[in-house]
Amino acid sequence: MTAPTDARRLRVNEADARPNRRRGGDIRVTLSPVTVGSTSGFGGILSLEPGEFVTEHYHPYSEEFLHVVTGALEIAVDGTKVSLGPGDSLLVPIGARHRLVNTGAGRARCVFHLSPLAPRPELGHVDTEDPVDRTAPQPQVGGTP
Repeated sequence: MTAPTDARRLRVNEADARPNRRRGGDIRVTLSPVTVGSTSGFGGILSLEPGEFVTEHYHPYSEEFLHVVTGALEIAVDGTKVSLGPGDSLLVPIGARHRLVNTGAGRARCVFHLSPLAPRPELGHVDTEDPVDRTAPQPQVGGTP
C-alpha cells in the first residue's frame, strides 16, 4: 500500500513561479521536477504583450503542447505559419523549430507542457535565434532548485 498523496505539495500558483524572459514574453514554469517532483515533463503559463514574441528554438527530446487561453498568436513551426486563438491547441513535434508572436491588440496567454524530459535540463532547449535577454538564466525545470 502506498502513502496517500498530499495534494497541497503538488499545487503551484503562477504568481509563485519565477518569471523568465530569456526567450521573450513572461514564461512561468509551474509544474516541473523542481516544483512538484514530476518525472515525465514540465509545464506552465506564457504571457505575451502585443508584438512580443518567443525567439525561435527547438526541443531535441520533447514534444510541446500549447493551448491558447486568450489572445491572437501566430506560430511558425519549421517555417510554416499557423494562426491561433482562444481555445486552439497545437502540438510542436520533437525537433521542430518554432517561434511564437502575439499578433493581437491585447495580452495573449497560453498554457504549455513539454514531455518527455530531456536527459539533463540544459539539453532541453536549443536556441536558433538570439535570446531576447542573454543574461537571464535558462528556466529551471530539473535538477536542484
